Amino acid sequence: MEYRTLGGSGCAVSSLCLGTMTFGTETDEAGAHEQLDLFLKAGGTFVDTADVYSNGVSEKIIGRWFASRPADVTEPVVLATKGRFGMDDSPNGAGLSARHLTRALDASLGRLGLESVDLYQVHAYDALTPMEETLRTLDQFVRAGKIRYYGLSNFTGWQLTKAVHLARAMNVAGPVTLQPQYSLLAREIEWEIVPAVLDAGLGMLPWSPLGGGWLSGKYQRDQRPAGDTRLGDDPNRGMEAYDRRGTERTWNVIDAVQKVAEDRGVSMAEVALAWVTDRPGVTSTILGARTLSQLETNLRAAGVHLTAAETAALDAASLPRVADYPYGELGVDQRARHLPGSR
Repeated sequence: MEYRTLGGSGCAVSSLCLGTMTFGTETDEAGAHEQLDLFLKAGGTFVDTADVYSNGVSEKIIGRWFASRPADVTEPVVLATKGRFGMDDSPNGAGLSARHLTRALDASLGRLGLESVDLYQVHAYDALTPMEETLRTLDQFVRAGKIRYYGLSNFTGWQLTKAVHLARAMNVAGPVTLQPQYSLLAREIEWEIVPAVLDAGLGMLPWSPLGGGWLSGKYQRDQRPAGDTRLGDDPNRGMEAYDRRGTERTWNVIDAVQKVAEDRGVSMAEVALAWVTDRPGVTSTILGARTLSQLETNLRAAGVHLTAAETAALDAASLPRVADYPYGELGVDQRARHLPGSR
Protein backbone atom coordinates (compact mmCIF):
# COMPACT_ATOMS: atom_id res chain seq x y z
CA MET A 1 0.00 0.00 0.00
CA GLU A 2 1.21 3.50 -0.83
CA TYR A 3 0.43 6.64 1.15
CA ARG A 4 -0.23 10.19 0.06
CA THR A 5 -1.11 13.41 1.84
CA LEU A 6 -4.76 14.36 2.03
CA GLY A 7 -4.72 17.14 -0.52
CA GLY A 8 -2.76 20.12 0.76
CA SER A 9 -2.86 18.90 4.35
CA GLY A 10 -0.12 17.05 6.19
CA CYS A 11 -2.36 14.07 6.96
CA ALA A 12 -1.24 10.87 5.21
CA VAL A 13 -3.76 8.34 3.91
CA SER A 14 -3.56 5.12 1.93
CA SER A 15 -3.82 5.45 -1.85
CA LEU A 16 -6.86 3.16 -1.72
CA CYS A 17 -9.85 4.07 0.45
CA LEU A 18 -12.52 1.71 1.74
CA GLY A 19 -15.93 2.98 0.69
CA THR A 20 -18.81 1.80 2.86
CA MET A 21 -21.97 2.62 0.92
CA THR A 22 -22.80 -1.10 0.82
CA PHE A 23 -22.67 -1.47 4.62
CA GLY A 24 -26.12 -2.19 5.97
CA THR A 25 -27.74 -3.01 2.64
CA GLU A 26 -25.68 -5.19 0.30
CA THR A 27 -23.17 -6.08 3.05
CA ASP A 28 -24.34 -7.16 6.51
CA GLU A 29 -22.57 -6.10 9.71
CA ALA A 30 -20.42 -9.21 10.02
CA GLY A 31 -19.28 -8.86 6.41
CA ALA A 32 -18.64 -5.14 6.88
CA HIS A 33 -16.45 -5.78 9.91
CA GLU A 34 -14.54 -8.42 7.94
CA GLN A 35 -13.93 -5.87 5.19
CA LEU A 36 -12.64 -3.30 7.68
CA ASP A 37 -10.31 -5.87 9.28
CA LEU A 38 -8.98 -7.02 5.90
CA PHE A 39 -8.51 -3.45 4.67
CA LEU A 40 -6.39 -2.50 7.67
CA LYS A 41 -4.43 -5.74 7.47
CA ALA A 42 -3.56 -4.85 3.87
CA GLY A 43 -2.18 -1.49 5.01
CA GLY A 44 -5.28 0.58 4.27
CA THR A 45 -5.92 3.51 6.58
CA PHE A 46 -8.60 5.62 4.87
CA VAL A 47 -12.32 4.82 5.38
CA ASP A 48 -15.16 6.79 3.79
CA THR A 49 -18.85 6.83 4.73
CA ALA A 50 -21.83 9.21 4.76
CA ASP A 51 -24.89 9.83 6.89
CA VAL A 52 -27.25 8.73 4.09
CA TYR A 53 -25.52 5.43 3.42
CA SER A 54 -28.17 2.89 4.40
CA ASN A 55 -29.93 5.76 6.18
CA GLY A 56 -27.32 5.98 8.92
CA VAL A 57 -26.74 2.25 9.31
CA SER A 58 -23.31 2.36 7.66
CA GLU A 59 -22.09 4.84 10.28
CA LYS A 60 -23.55 2.70 13.08
CA ILE A 61 -21.79 -0.40 11.77
CA ILE A 62 -18.48 1.46 11.60
CA GLY A 63 -19.08 2.83 15.09
CA ARG A 64 -19.61 -0.65 16.48
CA TRP A 65 -16.44 -1.81 14.73
CA PHE A 66 -14.46 1.00 16.42
CA ALA A 67 -15.98 0.06 19.78
CA SER A 68 -15.18 -3.65 19.38
CA ARG A 69 -11.54 -3.32 18.31
CA PRO A 70 -8.50 -2.38 20.42
CA ALA A 71 -7.26 1.20 20.18
CA ASP A 72 -4.02 0.15 18.52
CA VAL A 73 -6.08 -1.39 15.68
CA THR A 74 -8.37 1.61 15.12
CA GLU A 75 -5.80 4.36 15.73
CA PRO A 76 -4.38 4.36 12.16
CA VAL A 77 -7.83 4.89 10.62
CA VAL A 78 -8.42 8.24 8.94
CA LEU A 79 -12.21 8.44 8.92
CA ALA A 80 -14.31 10.50 6.55
CA THR A 81 -18.06 11.05 6.48
CA LYS A 82 -20.44 13.40 4.69
CA GLY A 83 -23.53 15.52 5.23
CA ARG A 84 -25.94 17.40 2.99
CA PHE A 85 -28.76 15.11 1.88
CA GLY A 86 -31.91 14.56 3.87
CA MET A 87 -32.56 11.92 6.46
CA ASP A 88 -36.18 13.15 6.63
CA ASP A 89 -38.58 15.28 4.57
CA SER A 90 -38.62 18.36 6.81
CA PRO A 91 -37.92 21.78 5.20
CA ASN A 92 -34.55 22.04 6.94
CA GLY A 93 -33.75 18.33 6.69
CA ALA A 94 -31.23 18.79 3.88
CA GLY A 95 -28.76 21.29 2.48
CA LEU A 96 -25.61 23.08 3.59
CA SER A 97 -27.12 25.55 6.03
CA ALA A 98 -25.55 26.04 9.45
CA ARG A 99 -28.65 24.50 11.00
CA HIS A 100 -28.68 21.34 8.94
CA LEU A 101 -24.91 20.73 8.87
CA THR A 102 -24.61 21.19 12.63
CA ARG A 103 -27.36 18.68 13.29
CA ALA A 104 -26.09 16.30 10.61
CA LEU A 105 -22.54 16.26 11.99
CA ASP A 106 -23.71 15.78 15.57
CA ALA A 107 -25.94 12.91 14.45
CA SER A 108 -23.07 11.30 12.52
CA LEU A 109 -20.74 11.54 15.52
CA GLY A 110 -23.47 9.97 17.65
CA ARG A 111 -23.89 7.03 15.29
CA LEU A 112 -20.13 6.59 15.03
CA GLY A 113 -19.67 6.86 18.78
CA LEU A 114 -16.78 9.28 18.26
CA GLU A 115 -15.98 12.81 19.38
CA SER A 116 -14.57 13.82 15.99
CA VAL A 117 -13.93 12.69 12.43
CA ASP A 118 -10.84 13.40 10.37
CA LEU A 119 -12.55 14.56 7.18
CA TYR A 120 -16.07 15.96 6.88
CA GLN A 121 -17.36 16.38 3.34
CA VAL A 122 -20.30 18.36 2.04
CA HIS A 123 -21.97 15.76 -0.16
CA ALA A 124 -23.07 18.11 -2.94
CA TYR A 125 -23.56 21.81 -3.73
CA ASP A 126 -26.55 23.66 -2.29
CA ALA A 127 -27.82 26.54 -4.41
CA LEU A 128 -30.13 27.81 -1.65
CA THR A 129 -27.51 28.35 1.06
CA PRO A 130 -24.97 31.19 0.75
CA MET A 131 -21.54 29.64 0.48
CA GLU A 132 -20.30 32.04 3.16
CA GLU A 133 -22.67 30.41 5.63
CA THR A 134 -21.47 26.92 4.76
CA LEU A 135 -17.78 27.81 4.94
CA ARG A 136 -18.18 29.63 8.25
CA THR A 137 -19.98 26.60 9.70
CA LEU A 138 -17.27 24.19 8.54
CA ASP A 139 -14.59 26.46 9.96
CA GLN A 140 -16.40 26.44 13.30
CA PHE A 141 -16.44 22.63 13.24
CA VAL A 142 -12.64 22.67 12.79
CA ARG A 143 -12.17 25.19 15.59
CA ALA A 144 -14.42 23.15 17.90
CA GLY A 145 -12.39 20.00 17.25
CA LYS A 146 -15.33 18.11 15.77
CA ILE A 147 -13.53 17.70 12.44
CA ARG A 148 -9.90 18.05 11.45
CA TYR A 149 -10.36 18.85 7.76
CA TYR A 150 -13.24 19.30 5.38
CA GLY A 151 -13.77 18.51 1.73
CA LEU A 152 -16.25 18.88 -1.10
CA SER A 153 -18.10 16.23 -3.05
CA ASN A 154 -19.74 16.41 -6.48
CA PHE A 155 -18.89 20.10 -6.95
CA THR A 156 -18.33 21.54 -10.42
CA GLY A 157 -15.17 23.44 -11.28
CA TRP A 158 -16.59 26.91 -10.66
CA GLN A 159 -18.22 25.85 -7.39
CA LEU A 160 -14.95 24.37 -6.14
CA THR A 161 -12.93 27.44 -7.16
CA LYS A 162 -15.44 29.78 -5.54
CA ALA A 163 -15.28 27.82 -2.28
CA VAL A 164 -11.47 27.86 -2.22
CA HIS A 165 -11.09 31.57 -2.89
CA LEU A 166 -14.01 32.61 -0.73
CA ALA A 167 -12.53 30.70 2.21
CA ARG A 168 -9.26 32.57 1.70
CA ALA A 169 -11.06 35.91 1.52
CA MET A 170 -12.98 35.11 4.71
CA ASN A 171 -9.79 33.92 6.45
CA VAL A 172 -11.40 30.61 7.39
CA ALA A 173 -10.25 27.03 6.91
CA GLY A 174 -10.43 25.91 3.29
CA PRO A 175 -11.27 22.55 1.74
CA VAL A 176 -8.53 19.96 1.23
CA THR A 177 -10.28 17.42 -1.01
CA LEU A 178 -12.88 16.89 -3.71
CA GLN A 179 -14.76 13.62 -4.12
CA PRO A 180 -15.97 13.27 -7.74
CA GLN A 181 -17.07 10.38 -9.91
CA TYR A 182 -14.03 9.40 -11.99
CA SER A 183 -13.23 6.33 -14.06
CA LEU A 184 -12.31 5.28 -17.57
CA LEU A 185 -16.04 5.58 -18.31
CA ALA A 186 -16.48 9.00 -16.68
CA ARG A 187 -13.60 11.27 -17.70
CA GLU A 188 -15.53 14.48 -18.33
CA ILE A 189 -14.22 15.95 -15.07
CA GLU A 190 -10.88 16.36 -16.86
CA TRP A 191 -12.30 19.29 -18.85
CA GLU A 192 -12.81 21.72 -15.94
CA ILE A 193 -12.91 20.00 -12.55
CA VAL A 194 -9.46 18.38 -12.57
CA PRO A 195 -7.75 21.63 -13.64
CA ALA A 196 -9.60 23.43 -10.83
CA VAL A 197 -8.49 20.78 -8.33
CA LEU A 198 -4.86 21.05 -9.45
CA ASP A 199 -4.95 24.85 -9.41
CA ALA A 200 -6.34 24.86 -5.85
CA GLY A 201 -3.97 22.17 -4.56
CA LEU A 202 -6.78 19.85 -3.47
CA GLY A 203 -6.64 16.07 -3.52
CA MET A 204 -9.22 14.01 -5.39
CA LEU A 205 -11.00 11.01 -3.91
CA PRO A 206 -12.61 9.31 -6.95
CA TRP A 207 -15.82 7.37 -6.36
CA SER A 208 -17.13 4.62 -8.65
CA PRO A 209 -13.68 3.99 -10.19
CA LEU A 210 -15.00 0.74 -11.70
CA GLY A 211 -17.97 2.46 -13.29
CA GLY A 212 -20.45 0.67 -11.05
CA GLY A 213 -18.86 -2.70 -11.83
CA TRP A 214 -18.72 -2.31 -15.62
CA LEU A 215 -14.91 -2.17 -15.67
CA SER A 216 -14.56 -5.36 -13.64
CA GLY A 217 -15.75 -7.35 -16.66
CA LYS A 218 -18.90 -8.69 -15.04
CA TYR A 219 -21.25 -7.48 -17.80
CA GLN A 220 -21.29 -8.80 -21.37
CA ARG A 221 -22.18 -7.16 -24.66
CA ASP A 222 -25.70 -8.02 -25.85
CA GLN A 223 -26.47 -9.93 -22.64
CA ARG A 224 -28.57 -8.14 -20.07
CA PRO A 225 -27.30 -8.38 -16.47
CA ALA A 226 -28.52 -11.19 -14.28
CA GLY A 227 -27.55 -12.93 -11.08
CA ASP A 228 -25.95 -11.49 -7.98
CA THR A 229 -24.70 -8.19 -9.40
CA ARG A 230 -25.77 -4.59 -8.95
CA LEU A 231 -27.41 -4.42 -12.36
CA GLY A 232 -28.68 -7.97 -12.02
CA ASP A 233 -30.69 -6.72 -9.06
CA ASP A 234 -31.68 -3.48 -10.81
CA PRO A 235 -30.73 -2.98 -14.53
CA ASN A 236 -32.02 0.62 -14.36
CA ARG A 237 -29.82 1.65 -11.43
CA GLY A 238 -28.87 5.33 -11.80
CA MET A 239 -25.89 6.45 -13.87
CA GLU A 240 -24.64 2.88 -14.30
CA ALA A 241 -27.93 1.56 -15.74
CA TYR A 242 -27.41 -1.03 -18.48
CA ASP A 243 -29.30 0.83 -21.19
CA ARG A 244 -27.78 4.18 -20.24
CA ARG A 245 -24.13 3.11 -19.98
CA GLY A 246 -24.08 0.20 -22.43
CA THR A 247 -22.86 2.27 -25.40
CA GLU A 248 -20.33 1.29 -28.06
CA ARG A 249 -17.75 3.51 -26.35
CA THR A 250 -18.25 1.62 -23.08
CA TRP A 251 -17.68 -1.74 -24.75
CA ASN A 252 -14.58 -0.40 -26.51
CA VAL A 253 -13.19 0.73 -23.14
CA ILE A 254 -13.99 -2.65 -21.59
CA ASP A 255 -12.18 -4.39 -24.47
CA ALA A 256 -9.11 -2.19 -23.91
CA VAL A 257 -9.08 -2.87 -20.17
CA GLN A 258 -9.45 -6.61 -20.80
CA LYS A 259 -6.48 -6.62 -23.19
CA VAL A 260 -4.20 -4.86 -20.70
CA ALA A 261 -5.38 -7.20 -17.93
CA GLU A 262 -4.75 -10.33 -20.00
CA ASP A 263 -1.31 -9.11 -21.09
CA ARG A 264 -0.46 -8.30 -17.46
CA GLY A 265 -1.98 -11.43 -15.97
CA VAL A 266 -4.11 -9.41 -13.54
CA SER A 267 -7.83 -8.72 -13.15
CA MET A 268 -9.65 -6.04 -15.10
CA ALA A 269 -10.53 -4.36 -11.80
CA GLU A 270 -6.85 -3.99 -10.92
CA VAL A 271 -6.13 -2.33 -14.26
CA ALA A 272 -9.05 0.10 -14.02
CA LEU A 273 -8.22 1.01 -10.42
CA ALA A 274 -4.53 1.47 -11.20
CA TRP A 275 -5.42 3.85 -14.05
CA VAL A 276 -7.53 6.06 -11.76
CA THR A 277 -5.16 6.00 -8.80
CA ASP A 278 -2.24 7.31 -10.84
CA ARG A 279 -4.16 10.15 -12.50
CA PRO A 280 -2.99 13.72 -11.73
CA GLY A 281 -4.45 15.11 -8.52
CA VAL A 282 -5.71 11.81 -7.13
CA THR A 283 -5.02 11.23 -3.42
CA SER A 284 -6.98 8.04 -2.77
CA THR A 285 -9.35 5.91 -4.85
CA ILE A 286 -12.53 4.74 -3.14
CA LEU A 287 -13.21 1.01 -3.32
CA GLY A 288 -16.82 -0.12 -3.09
CA ALA A 289 -17.09 -3.86 -2.52
CA ARG A 290 -20.14 -5.97 -1.75
CA THR A 291 -18.14 -9.01 -0.69
CA LEU A 292 -14.82 -9.84 0.92
CA SER A 293 -13.59 -11.52 -2.26
CA GLN A 294 -14.32 -8.39 -4.29
CA LEU A 295 -12.36 -6.31 -1.79
CA GLU A 296 -9.45 -8.77 -1.92
CA THR A 297 -9.31 -8.40 -5.71
CA ASN A 298 -9.53 -4.62 -5.57
CA LEU A 299 -6.80 -4.35 -2.94
CA ARG A 300 -4.33 -6.02 -5.30
CA ALA A 301 -4.46 -2.83 -7.36
CA ALA A 302 -2.26 -1.21 -4.70
CA GLY A 303 0.74 -2.91 -6.29
CA VAL A 304 -0.14 -2.21 -9.92
CA HIS A 305 1.25 0.71 -11.93
CA LEU A 306 0.59 0.85 -15.66
CA THR A 307 3.29 1.50 -18.23
CA ALA A 308 3.13 4.59 -20.43
CA ALA A 309 2.03 2.44 -23.36
CA GLU A 310 -0.74 0.77 -21.35
CA THR A 311 -1.96 4.12 -20.09
CA ALA A 312 -1.92 5.58 -23.59
CA ALA A 313 -3.98 2.67 -24.93
CA LEU A 314 -6.58 3.10 -22.20
CA ASP A 315 -6.62 6.88 -22.65
CA ALA A 316 -7.24 6.53 -26.37
CA ALA A 317 -10.07 4.02 -25.93
CA SER A 318 -11.79 6.03 -23.21
CA LEU A 319 -11.41 9.56 -24.56
CA PRO A 320 -14.88 11.13 -24.26
CA ARG A 321 -16.42 12.75 -27.31
CA VAL A 322 -16.39 16.52 -27.12
CA ALA A 323 -17.59 19.32 -29.37
CA ASP A 324 -15.04 21.69 -30.92
CA TYR A 325 -15.84 24.43 -28.40
CA PRO A 326 -14.92 25.02 -25.63
CA TYR A 327 -13.20 21.73 -24.75
CA GLY A 328 -12.42 20.31 -28.17
CA GLU A 329 -9.35 20.81 -30.34
CA LEU A 330 -10.38 24.24 -31.62
CA GLY A 331 -11.25 25.54 -28.17
CA VAL A 332 -8.00 24.25 -26.67
CA ASP A 333 -6.01 25.78 -29.54
CA GLN A 334 -7.77 29.09 -28.99
CA ARG A 335 -6.50 29.23 -25.39
CA ALA A 336 -2.98 28.08 -26.23
CA ARG A 337 0.00 30.42 -26.47
CA HIS A 338 3.46 29.53 -27.75
CA LEU A 339 6.50 31.78 -27.72
CA PRO A 340 8.73 31.89 -30.80
CA GLY A 341 11.56 29.40 -30.52
CA SER A 342 9.97 27.54 -27.60
CA ARG A 343 9.18 23.86 -27.62
